[in-house]
Amino acid sequence: MPYRRRRDLGQVAIEYLGFIPVLLIVGLAGIQLGAVAYAAEQAGTAARAGARAASLGQSYSQACADAVSGGLQVSCASAGGGDAVTVTATVHIPTIVWDLGDATKSATMPLDHQGSRP
Repeated sequence: MPYRRRRDLGQVAIEYLGFIPVLLIVGLAGIQLGAVAYAAEQAGTAARAGARAASLGQSYSQACADAVSGGLQVSCASAGGGDAVTVTATVHIPTIVWDLGDATKSATMPLDHQGSRP
């Protein structure tokens, strides 16, 4: 059995302590990517709900806001033309490590003409 000097005993522990910040950054970056995907999914859901409501002549902004889970900031805009309506939803991506801005999705639905039929 080779002789080990007493001061070498804690070397591995010190090396692990030096690697912990790298592991934390990688873990937080993974969580941030999950937040980006979640915000994009919520923006798509809000856009579809808003477009559905607008196609039925209801408030697209209320439907858009109701479709997003609590804690996320959402804004919706509508553009109509012809026989369809398009709603664009913008959701702010939660900041975990970096502020990555907003996720924006649009949805188009045909207008419901049942109310105008004789």
